[in-house]
Formats: sequence, C-alpha cells, structure tokens
Amino acid sequence: MVKNQEKKKVLLRLSPSLWRELTAWAEADFRSLNGQIEYLLTECVKQRKKKHMKTEKEN
Repeated sequence: MVKNQEKKKVLLRLSPSLWRELTAWAEADFRSLNGQIEYLLTECVKQRKKKHMKTEKEN
C-alpha cells in the first residue's frame, strides 16, 4: 500500500444496543463489524455527494 492510501485508525464509541445491531447486520452481510461500518459510511458519503450535486444543478 502507498503511504497516502493507508487506512486511518479511529476510536469509535458505540452503545451496546447499536453495537449488537451493527454486528448482526455485518454477520448477515458476511462482513466484519469494521468492514460493515466502513461500508455504511462509504455509502452515506456517496449519497451525500449525489444529493449535493443534485442541489447544485437545481440552483
């Protein structure tokens, strides 16, 4: 991996109930909890970008 592309480490605090929900979801999707969180965040960023681009086109 190139230095600039190394993944950053983040300490994340979750409530026990959210942790259980995410863990179950990750297992259902055959991902690790970390992989599931990264996937969900990536999808949210994509959706935000699409929404932002749509808003810009309307103005």
